[in-house]
Amino acid sequence: MFTGIIAELGKLQAVRHERGLRLVIEAPRLAGGLHPGDSVAVNGTCLTVESATSGTFQATVQPQTARTTTLGRLAPGAPVNLEPALRLGDPLGGHLVAGHVDGVAVVSQVRQEGESLLITIRPPADLLAYLAPRGSVAVDGVSLTIAQAGPAKGGPTASQHFTVSLVRYTLENTTLAGLRAGDRVNLEVDLVARYLERLLAARLAGGLDLSALGEEGYS
Repeated sequence: MFTGIIAELGKLQAVRHERGLRLVIEAPRLAGGLHPGDSVAVNGTCLTVESATSGTFQATVQPQTARTTTLGRLAPGAPVNLEPALRLGDPLGGHLVAGHVDGVAVVSQVRQEGESLLITIRPPADLLAYLAPRGSVAVDGVSLTIAQAGPAKGGPTASQHFTVSLVRYTLENTTLAGLRAGDRVNLEVDLVARYLERLLAARLAGGLDLSALGEEGYS
């Protein structure tokens, strides 16, 4: 489990084709505290650390993950957003993020507004229902609040877009400052919204009795 608060902006040192894609990532601040078996979100994708030194760590991207995220497109030298797994007692500064990418979205527009950067993104159609104004979304692992869902001012007019606003801190400490129209990003929708949809679908289908939630011991 993660929070979408990036701990370090790392750099992809090498990509090795060994049992999938093995990524060697420079992370001077994080790597020294990592151990084999630890989980790290790399651009929002949960990976398992296989080895670590004082300055780098290695993790393998399985073929399915490479196909369904942007990790298979990364080249040496690329910056990556890094976040270690949430530990009991850590502050929840962003929102609950599983590190399971729901889909790859495409950046439609990037424009400056004062000191903020507005980024309009076209998500896969099946994720639109989870994206609501002032709701949460993880873009390449970064926890963001949706500023607008639907037509963007001066931008795409189709309803299948959403816009996020990036403040200076986010621009300086994540990869998102480098996004341009046409770039692809990993998207994870709000975890609570996904489970809520599942529960409601089961209830409407008559396969789930929620009445017990109001009984003694469940309230």
